Amino acid sequence: MAFKITNECINCGACELECPNNAIINNNEAIYESKENKETRYFIVPEQCTECIGKYEKPQCVTVCPVNCIKKYKSISIKKIKKKNNKISFKEIVSHAKQYGFVFPSSEIYDGINAIYDYGQYGIYLKNNIKEYWWKSMIQINENIIGLDTSILMHPNIWKASGHVYKFKEIFLYNEDTKSSYRLDLFIENYLQETNIRNKEKNLKNNLIKYIYKKFKENDKDKILRLINKIKIKSKKNLWTKIYEYNLMFKIPLKEHEKKNFYLRPETAQGIFTNFLNVLNTSKMKIPFGIAQIGKVFRKEIIARQFLFRMREFEQMEMQFFIFPNQEKKWLEYWKKNRLKWHLSLGLGEKKYRFYEHEQLAHYAKKAYDIQFKFPFGFKELEGIHSRTNFDLKNHEKYSKKRFRVFDKEKNNFSIPYIIETSVGLDRIFLAVFSSSLKKETIKDTKKERIILKINPALSPIKAAIFPLIQDKRLISLAKEIYKKLKLDFILIYEENDSIGKRYRRQDAIGTPICVTIDFKTLKDKCVTMRFRDKMLQKRVLIKDLKREIKKETSMKKLFQLLI
Repeated sequence: MAFKITNECINCGACELECPNNAIINNNEAIYESKENKETRYFIVPEQCTECIGKYEKPQCVTVCPVNCIKKYKSISIKKIKKKNNKISFKEIVSHAKQYGFVFPSSEIYDGINAIYDYGQYGIYLKNNIKEYWWKSMIQINENIIGLDTSILMHPNIWKASGHVYKFKEIFLYNEDTKSSYRLDLFIENYLQETNIRNKEKNLKNNLIKYIYKKFKENDKDKILRLINKIKIKSKKNLWTKIYEYNLMFKIPLKEHEKKNFYLRPETAQGIFTNFLNVLNTSKMKIPFGIAQIGKVFRKEIIARQFLFRMREFEQMEMQFFIFPNQEKKWLEYWKKNRLKWHLSLGLGEKKYRFYEHEQLAHYAKKAYDIQFKFPFGFKELEGIHSRTNFDLKNHEKYSKKRFRVFDKEKNNFSIPYIIETSVGLDRIFLAVFSSSLKKETIKDTKKERIILKINPALSPIKAAIFPLIQDKRLISLAKEIYKKLKLDFILIYEENDSIGKRYRRQDAIGTPICVTIDFKTLKDKCVTMRFRDKMLQKRVLIKDLKREIKKETSMKKLFQLLI
């Protein structure tokens, strides 16, 4: 809306100074209109301004006006000015990821595959930078953690020993009306959210799931279906006709008539456990110590949704920490704090994280905590921290007939180590970083809008962009020379097309923290202009100092220092 100003206005600015909500924009940026050659002016007031309404008889800006130049409250001329919504929707996030080369739907020319994605030219750089930061923070900073890379296909007995063949299952419900299946735990969670049940939501969810699992084991499926049919969900009729268990592992028959089934691994952890003795025998590692691994895993998710959050093929970053049984509580708390500290170092905001303790545990876990992150669709699991006790090693000892025991000096006996697991989905961290960093801003000077990816410079796909100011042969030649010298040290991009402003906007959209411009002054003083993404500040730097300046701004060392 706008306050109409009469011609008597003497531009004293009193109305602006006295506005309790500081809502009136400076007089120089008022709207000017002409009626019968007489000037009519308006002070623009944001639409959300309600400071005076209901509190005063008339707006304060009218009251303080010394010459009553602003018309009385009852005759204020109202012009609705839509407030720009700078919040970016989840749909816009997904669109930006594709439009700017971060994530593409897999096999898109054949209409794609649900919940399987490919990483684009900038997405793979961001993904690899996250991997590098996690890997070095585990292997390089901790003296008692080493790394492995184990195979995707493993002996079938491994999955029998781990319990995955018999217990890696989810309960699903089939709806006759929608002709679709729904995973029980997600079904209950959605029900609670859609019906706005907030009080004791966690207990209610756990109690419902416990009851259903109990009745399922008792093979009393009729009672389960009667309970489920009492739950109403928008746009779905209560035609739940079937309840069944579903193993999430992908089977691979290597030979046509082979009885043994091979599997695509559903977790990377078992490769670590089966190599425990190899690491112990070939290194000087002593308990407590950890083994870290990054690798692809596969799960037959029926309910695959929310972009990169739940996929059928994804990448895990896991660390299994081997301890003596009496150290379980100490190390569980240690890794909870340590992992949260790592996530906070990314700079996405402390309020976006919280811990969640599981009551319904996986078959291998004694204690389980999630570090949950506030995604655009709410708080969801980002990383799991579990006490697996000696479940895995004990079963591998039983099935393989190999001895997995180590000597405990304190107790003077041999025991099977306990394991504290930290497991995080790389794709989920990618989504957390990408969705939290994508911003929509209005530039103060020009009032124009820009889309900016405010990723931590250490994780940014491109570290710097090199531009000649215009397409001049001398500038282009020098810019390419600088680019060639620096590309051995950094991932860079060179651009010479379009105006310098458009080039800046493109780099803002892919998260490039620094743009380096070579102009005509550069030919004389050997200095270039460094433009910084977040605040759009600029400074002149000698060409010979450019490498040092880019390294100072984008080095991963800054992140590591937050962990030490």
